[in-house]
Amino acid sequence: MSRLATLLTAGSGLERTQVERVLLEREGLQSTGIGEGVAIPHGALPMLETQVAALLVVPAGVDFQAIDDMKVTILFAVVSPKRATGEHLKTLARISRLLRHRAFRERLIASPDAQAAYTLIADEEAERIS
Repeated sequence: MSRLATLLTAGSGLERTQVERVLLEREGLQSTGIGEGVAIPHGALPMLETQVAALLVVPAGVDFQAIDDMKVTILFAVVSPKRATGEHLKTLARISRLLRHRAFRERLIASPDAQAAYTLIADEEAERIS
């Protein structure tokens, strides 16, 4: 969770410990490992002005206590302002829909770098909207 918190703080202006704490608190309620190698850690902070997201791809997988007990290879984290519950839920639903397709997940894991992963996600989102 530390690595995700570090990625999230790069775009939030928050301290890493704040972000890590909110992610760990959420994981304490129930794992956000939704199965098929995917986890969507998330949380909310009152001082945040806008949503912040980070993607961490771990091709070898990490233990995450996912509902199917599989290792997680894709961690897509989101931290939102506490007052933006509706937007937060919509974002989680979009991420879940995006990662539902095995072929897409395989392409994402095979992305050679961060820019390629970002482009893949942006292209997939644009295709789903049109």
